[in-house]
Amino acid sequence: MTGDFNIRDNTWNSLFSHYLIYSNTLRDIADSFNICLFKSTNQVPTRYVNNPNNLNLVIDLIFLHPNSEEFDNHTIYSDWRMSSDHAPIMVNIFIFEEHIQTKKQSIKNSEEERNFITEIIESIKQMNTDHIKRNEDLEQIVQDFTYKMNDIWFKHSKIVNITRYLKLW
Repeated sequence: MTGDFNIRDNTWNSLFSHYLIYSNTLRDIADSFNICLFKSTNQVPTRYVNNPNNLNLVIDLIFLHPNSEEFDNHTIYSDWRMSSDHAPIMVNIFIFEEHIQTKKQSIKNSEEERNFITEIIESIKQMNTDHIKRNEDLEQIVQDFTYKMNDIWFKHSKIVNITRYLKLW
């Protein structure tokens, strides 16, 4: 949650001498979303006034989830404000490359599905479980069955493109 909250408070602006009740409400709202105030990497005002008798303020705030270390790096750029009375705030968000799968192995029709299930059932019937005496024996049978199931799956399935319209009607 970020924005110009127009709340002056000594909690986020050490130059302001007062603590305002409105900041409690803001913190309660933030807390209800499980977010908290994050301080900028440089502690400078976010709003600049034209009157030299008034203080520049920190009223633009950023609230984030407490475990968001990757976002805890915002910087206030007071020298970028040009004619604005607010300084821009920049946050670096690191985007990591992600593989998006576009194909998958699938059984497309009911005939292939029936054949797949029939072969799996036949494989289970042919399992010899008479010699299971130790955990290792059971693990070997499970591993053999897993390999067999995998072979049967690839025998009856085909590679298809993943789209919104995956099923044929």
